[in-house]
Amino acid sequence: MRVVTAPDSVRTSRTFDGSAVAVATSVMNVATYGFTMLAARIIGPSQYGAFVACLGLLIVIQVVAYGLQATAARRIAVDQHHVASIEKAILGLSVRVSLGVGLLLLILVPAINALLRLDSLLTATVVAVAAVPLTMAGGQAGILQGERRWGALAAFYLAGGIPRLVVGTALVLWRPDATSALLGVGIGFLFPLLVGWWALRHRRTPEIAAPEHSARAMLVESAHNAQVLLAYFALSSVDIVLARQVLDEHDAGLYAAGLIMAKVMLFLPQFVVVIAFPDMATPESRQRALVRSLSVVAALGVVVVVAAEVLSGVAMVFVGGSDFGEVERLLWVFAVLGTVLAMLQLQVYAVLARQGRLTVLLVWAALAAVALLGSRVHTLEGLVSVVVAVDAALLVVLTVVSLRIARRVEPTPAPGPVA
Repeated sequence: MRVVTAPDSVRTSRTFDGSAVAVATSVMNVATYGFTMLAARIIGPSQYGAFVACLGLLIVIQVVAYGLQATAARRIAVDQHHVASIEKAILGLSVRVSLGVGLLLLILVPAINALLRLDSLLTATVVAVAAVPLTMAGGQAGILQGERRWGALAAFYLAGGIPRLVVGTALVLWRPDATSALLGVGIGFLFPLLVGWWALRHRRTPEIAAPEHSARAMLVESAHNAQVLLAYFALSSVDIVLARQVLDEHDAGLYAAGLIMAKVMLFLPQFVVVIAFPDMATPESRQRALVRSLSVVAALGVVVVVAAEVLSGVAMVFVGGSDFGEVERLLWVFAVLGTVLAMLQLQVYAVLARQGRLTVLLVWAALAAVALLGSRVHTLEGLVSVVVAVDAALLVVLTVVSLRIARRVEPTPAPGPVA
């Protein structure tokens, strides 16, 4: 947590609430995964393919919400004197941006329908409408994160998972198709929005003007944050696209099954990023927060890698069962990949926390390297080895850069581009 003098009771409360965030994010991920699996069984392969395609598009759109969240959390963490001004500006900006995203997607409904081969303008329209609450909630989450209101943020994350499971399952049981499943997801997005509204209902009135926290300045920062996160998400997803191109259908399926293990490890320490980000934005606590967070993720990764090797038979139950038995010997490698991706995610947020401009070029370069080198291999082992090697190299470089910068304790960020 942030390095400040506080009573033991306050520090204990923060630790407990941090644990609540860990539990909440885990429950959210399990509930989200559970609904996806239930939908697959209820709506059938054809409709499920359309549903997953729409979810993939929403994941890309979600980088806008993450950009708003990072902006709010960083600014509140580093400027405690203008919290009320930041809250007012980011909430107003979130409304305008979310409505803009929704309107743009509504205009693009025919294109979405054709691109994803949905054969349903209604389904494409649901995607556009669902993007509005998804984006709007980003600003709320950022305020709660920046103010370190972990209890409220834990409730926010729980509301993002459990209602989707309950409402979504009810809808697909009533009408088993992609549109109903997607409608369940969209309705589920409303619940964290309501929790955020309730938690922030007693907003303070700004006492002094803060032009440095204008809506325009926040929009520019949010756009930068979104493109950084887009680079990371592209890097963490490009390998499955490559697998479809360079491997035969059977091996591509095995690679997809192995990635389930990687994604498990990627999502497990998500709470670490949430809790550490405000401290990584604060110069005096940046190095300590980064080192501790990397250590926690690495330790968790070691446990998962060892478990994937020793208990590989048990892990195969969740990966896909006996039909994917050929990938069992490589599960530990995919667990390593997930660990590297989780640590990379932490480093990417460290870049956002210090508003680095040049370091992000390394992420795009790594993406190009994976695409280039991955296109030259034609075996399952070769592809996962290339991806792990490139991602690990990027992790080492970003860690060195981040630790060097973290040693510079500066009261305000230096002007202009930084590493």
